[in-house]
Amino acid sequence: MVQYAATARLDASFAALSDATRRGVLDQLARAEASITDLAERFHMTLTGMKKHIGVLERAGLVVTEKVGRVRTCRLGAQSLAEEAGWIANYHQRWNARFDALDDVIAELKAKERMDGPERQ
Repeated sequence: MVQYAATARLDASFAALSDATRRGVLDQLARAEASITDLAERFHMTLTGMKKHIGVLERAGLVVTEKVGRVRTCRLGAQSLAEEAGWIANYHQRWNARFDALDDVIAELKAKERMDGPERQ
C-alpha cells in the first residue's frame, strides 16, 4: 500500500507539472501569494479555467487555497518536490551510467581500429 501511495503521489505531481500554465502558476506563487482572479488575469484565462488548474495543483499538494470573504487566495503547498527530484535523479544516474558504458565501447573500438590500421577496401 505504501508503494501505491508513493506512486499515486508521483503521478499526481507529474500530471500537475505536465502543463505549462500550471508550472507558470507555481513560478508566480513562489514569488508571492495571489488570488485565483489575479492568476486568471495574469495568464489571460477565464476564472473557470484557472480554477481547474488550481484544483489539479491542490490535489497534487503543490498549492493551498484559502477563502477569505469572496476572495480565494493561493499559495505554495507544503508538498516539496523532493521525492519527484529523487525519482528524476535516479533515472539521470541510470542514463549517465549507460552513456559512460557507451563511451567505453566507443573508446575500445577506436583503440582497436588504431591497432589494426586502416581497413583495405
